[in-house]
Amino acid sequence: MTRRQKRFGAARAALTLLTALGTLAGGALVGAAPAGAAQDTPIAPGVTYDEFDIAAGRGTAHAHVLTVDLRDPRVRLDLLHPGAVAARATVSRQATAQGAVAGVNGDFFNISEAQHPGVQATGASVGPAVARGRALKAAVPNGQRFGPALPPGTSTEDVFGVGVDRRARLDGLSLVGSIGTPEGRLPLRGLNQYALPVGSIGAFTAKWGSASRARAVCGTDTDRAAPCSTDTYEVTVRDGRVVSTADTPGSGPIAPDTTVLVGREAGARQLREFFAGEPVTVRHRLAAATSRVPFRFALGGYPVLDGGQPLPGLDDRASAVRTAVGIADGGRRLLLLALDGAPEYRTGLTIAEVASVMRELGSVDAFSLDGGGSSTLVARAPGAATVSVRNHPSDGAERPVPNGIGIFSTR
Repeated sequence: MTRRQKRFGAARAALTLLTALGTLAGGALVGAAPAGAAQDTPIAPGVTYDEFDIAAGRGTAHAHVLTVDLRDPRVRLDLLHPGAVAARATVSRQATAQGAVAGVNGDFFNISEAQHPGVQATGASVGPAVARGRALKAAVPNGQRFGPALPPGTSTEDVFGVGVDRRARLDGLSLVGSIGTPEGRLPLRGLNQYALPVGSIGAFTAKWGSASRARAVCGTDTDRAAPCSTDTYEVTVRDGRVVSTADTPGSGPIAPDTTVLVGREAGARQLREFFAGEPVTVRHRLAAATSRVPFRFALGGYPVLDGGQPLPGLDDRASAVRTAVGIADGGRRLLLLALDGAPEYRTGLTIAEVASVMRELGSVDAFSLDGGGSSTLVARAPGAATVSVRNHPSDGAERPVPNGIGIFSTR
């Protein structure tokens, strides 16, 4: 029994099949076999592409699916990203820059800041991110999340990823960190995040990029739209010593040997005790909730299917264009799905329908990624040197996003 099966077992027992599946009477594949069937188009060794219609509750949806066989040593997955946490680029641009043969968009992100005049959206993703085995960022508080409401029992720390054992899995990644000073240790509760917990201190490194850090002190743990804190402080640490301080969060690139500490409320009061020249040690890592196998790559979203069963409480009313990834065959086979955003298919699927479709395609576990105008699937055509967009993004053009899942081939 998996971690989430234990967590959701009691709630699931109280649900009828109809509730668990939502309004899925019409949620079936039409006019095509599931991914992995004979009509799949080869993209690279271990990677195929397929597309088909789905008869959904609100109308016909059109799915684009990449199937990845991780048992093939010539294929691997990693994080697509534009080179900084607080930056965005289209999926096709990220895939081309990193040499991917295919991919889909990734996590939800800080897309707008209408509630905070004068504060710019960072474009940074919501959940944790790991690329090439290295942590890029940690998760923001649940209440600071952008995107649809999370299913009961899930959090912004939930991730999909592939371990160094080449097996895909769902898990949670939480930040474990500390700030060491001559007077003792302080907890570190943020790493390259667009939002810090109330009363905390967070670290920003060169991986953050040059975007302003001002957004990190806006909102609260339960209300993203709450005003920005006025009790803030920033300390810059270079080569293990304090080199400067400021009353407000700054902006601009951060050097590789530098960490910027940003505090709000109680965290700001703690940072005001720091002085120039003081030795400071900042340590941080992302700790998995269940697996002891390190992730080679991971990104945020939220689970919709666990052990072959939909999570309780999945929304069965709001339909939209979606992106999702499914895990089959003990983590050795992956199904990456992006719906088409063309006008005739734009009604899309509910999250409950996504879970049902991913299960019908053979997934045992499945994870929802950002949707709507972000939903994008790219793949190389036979003989092409770069990827092309296979679905129709609902904005009419590709939306710049902070990260994605990239498929790479060593053929």
